[in-house]
Amino acid sequence: MPPPAVARAIVSQGVVGVYRPGEDPGARHKQPRPSGARRGERARLPPPFSLEDQRLRLPESPGLGWPRRARSRCPVGPENSSMSQCAYPEDAGYLKCDVDDASETHEESLGEEAFDTVNSSIVSGESVRFFVHVNLQVQPSQAAESELPDGCGLLHTSRKYLKLKNFEEEIRAHRDLDGFLDRASIILNETATSLDDVLRAMLLRLVHKPDNTEPDCNVDLLMAVLFTDAGTPMEGKAVHLLSDTIQGVTATVTGVQYQQSWLCIICTSKSLLKRHVCISRLVRPQNWGENCCEVRFVILVLAPPKMKSTKTATEVGRTFATMFLDITFRQKLLKTRTEEEFKEALVHQRQLLTVMDQGPNPSLKNYSISSICVQKSHQPLQHKDFFPVGKGIREDFARRFPVYSLDFTDGIIGKNKAVGKFITTTLFLYFACLLPTIAFGSLNDEITYGAIVIRGICDDYELDFNTFYAWTGLWNSFFLALYALFNFSLIMSLFKRSTEEIIALFISMTFVLDAVKGTVKIFQKYYGISHGNHNADHISVLSLLGLGTSLNTSFHTALNTSLLANPPELTSVSSRSAEHPSRETAVLSLLIMLGTLWLSYTLYQFKKSPYLHPYMREILSDCALPISVLTFSLISSYGFREIKMSKFRYNPSESLFKIAEMQSLSLGAIGSAMGLGFLLSMLFFIEQNLVAALANAPENRLVKGTAYHWDLLLVAVINTGLSLFGMPWIHAAYPHSPLHVRALAVVEERVENGHIYETIVNVWETRLTTLGASILVGFSLLLLPVPLQWIPKPVLYGLFLYIALTSIDANQLFERMALLLKDQASYPPTHYIRRVPQRKIHYFTGLQVLQLLLLCAFGMSPLPYMKMIFPLIMMAMIPIRYKLLPRIIEAKYLDAMDAEH
Repeated sequence: MPPPAVARAIVSQGVVGVYRPGEDPGARHKQPRPSGARRGERARLPPPFSLEDQRLRLPESPGLGWPRRARSRCPVGPENSSMSQCAYPEDAGYLKCDVDDASETHEESLGEEAFDTVNSSIVSGESVRFFVHVNLQVQPSQAAESELPDGCGLLHTSRKYLKLKNFEEEIRAHRDLDGFLDRASIILNETATSLDDVLRAMLLRLVHKPDNTEPDCNVDLLMAVLFTDAGTPMEGKAVHLLSDTIQGVTATVTGVQYQQSWLCIICTSKSLLKRHVCISRLVRPQNWGENCCEVRFVILVLAPPKMKSTKTATEVGRTFATMFLDITFRQKLLKTRTEEEFKEALVHQRQLLTVMDQGPNPSLKNYSISSICVQKSHQPLQHKDFFPVGKGIREDFARRFPVYSLDFTDGIIGKNKAVGKFITTTLFLYFACLLPTIAFGSLNDEITYGAIVIRGICDDYELDFNTFYAWTGLWNSFFLALYALFNFSLIMSLFKRSTEEIIALFISMTFVLDAVKGTVKIFQKYYGISHGNHNADHISVLSLLGLGTSLNTSFHTALNTSLLANPPELTSVSSRSAEHPSRETAVLSLLIMLGTLWLSYTLYQFKKSPYLHPYMREILSDCALPISVLTFSLISSYGFREIKMSKFRYNPSESLFKIAEMQSLSLGAIGSAMGLGFLLSMLFFIEQNLVAALANAPENRLVKGTAYHWDLLLVAVINTGLSLFGMPWIHAAYPHSPLHVRALAVVEERVENGHIYETIVNVWETRLTTLGASILVGFSLLLLPVPLQWIPKPVLYGLFLYIALTSIDANQLFERMALLLKDQASYPPTHYIRRVPQRKIHYFTGLQVLQLLLLCAFGMSPLPYMKMIFPLIMMAMIPIRYKLLPRIIEAKYLDAMDAEH
């Protein structure tokens, strides 16, 4: 009879799950020789892992245990004699793991012609390479048969590393242990010798507890779920292995070594209602097969399948597995005599782990510890930080000047070219800058009839508008220059991430509100309003809805473009009321707006679809904005010619390069302009630095450095010239700047616990896209009035909604607001979910919403003079975050939710 089939597996050069039918499993296992190695040559093993690789290994379908009739091939011995010390020594930079010296033997003498080797390589999330060698020797006559021999089958094995539980930061670690102590299921002296008997005894202990809350719990069903042979057609002949386990593991020069004195078994079952943990201490070490040669402790974790991401069986098992990694703790448990002493040992171990995780040991400074998050201690700002004058500008210039030439050559010259991405990003930025400018100017012109705040002030006090505007801009630039020279951008370090996201979400809301304003006005103008009372009803309804005059619907474009709105005398009420109502116009406008939003966002998400080539998907995603605008502009202008659509007005009568008469204002008027310029400078200062901080966020992986002070000085210089000619002021704009970074980024999708995350790999840091978009905006003056007037207003309003929708993708405040509507089982495993109690998360979200409403009350107020103090309200967010919120929520939880990861 020919020899039976042979199957082997090597995982990180360690032998797991080797079993050949007909061979004595008690024989000493050998290390297989890699493909191409000479006979008798031991396989080369990787060097020891650094501390960042010391994780718990989770074999989802592990090779632990043996078939039912298999005998052990590893000697049984007490833990303190057969296992090496694997404690948490304070002077060590790594974890030692149990070593079985008896497992190192010579290579078997099998003929190489008997093996057909298949190699595959997979890189895990911790950059550990897995090698699988499958060696098969099959009888020729059997290979041709359709049925496999008895006992043959397929076994899927998946392994991955788990991070150690951080007891100082992850709140769930303490709650898992507290829940276990409240309903402790501890078996101190288990006399059973087989794994099946031990697990059955643990399940019976859980079932027969006085406070048992599992009426449908079936021991036999749970036993079947624990092993791989559940549901197999051939009972008694299937491979009887544990399905899901966690073990301590490390890699040394001799290979992968397992801690074999403890075993954590996890299981999910639909018949369970709650999570359960049972710990069994065996009377003597038991040999249950490879990597389980001297088991003294068994941790059994049961949980329902639908659980919050931090409450799953894997997470609970990770808590107890982290504790059992310490051999000193395990030896202490061996000496306990009662359940109370056992519980006290668990509590003491938790305290040790909490203290250890509060800061890394000095001897570990050369290692990257990803499982321990060290809190950065920011020193409070002092007066000396703002001196000497111009220090920040000099440092910014010295940091940026060496890479200035690279801003024009990266992606153009060299091996890695990104010309196509630059072109699509330039088009996106061009449309994202030009169209909102037109829309905001048109919207403010219609709502305010040209009487914007500065013009309203000039009309109230009979001042020359162009001169007063110029003086306001000059004072604004003067204060911005002072902020830059005295390093005031350092104050922005006081703005936490939560504060930045409140302001960012407020800006996104202004885009939505402006789109709603424009749509409401179209319906009021065209949908069923009588001809004679149109103007009066229009004004009254706007007043009731609070959609009156607006100074700064969005910090950037509304403030600037509205200042160039046409004076009220250019548009008469009679000319507006001369148009007859048309319901078709209103309905089509709504459809055009929603269609623009749908097409643009669909194309933006198209890169995630399986259709077309990846390069084509990326182009369509980058060009989503121009494609949607052009498409629905053509549909509106040519597909529905008979329906009159609302378009923006254009007045070319005034010269663009007319210098204001600066001497025409009195000293009192100049002083008033100084007050208004100071308030505007605070607004410019906050948004300029806020947008720069969001664009330079750590998750964007920008590498060329920042220049907050230098950029602020350039904004002051440029706005000085713009003020003299009566042109709109400029500064960094949200969400255009972060979206610009996103458009230039190389993004990858990663999956963690079933949740998909987008991660930026790198960003093309270039000035060519902004330079090209600015040149195109300048040439757009040649496109007025035709063909730019062919773009109907509903398309612009749809653009507003698209910008608002894409800008909230990574807004943590919006994500936490969405948690209020989600099932807990759908919560993503984010850093704040792991570190902060759920109730505290919702409290913090509610407080942020209150601050957001406060911003809306002043920033969206119909009273123009209330908007003037809006910058002061933004600055008030700093004391609210540092003085008020810590009185409601603990500071450590606030810092965790403000952290990047």
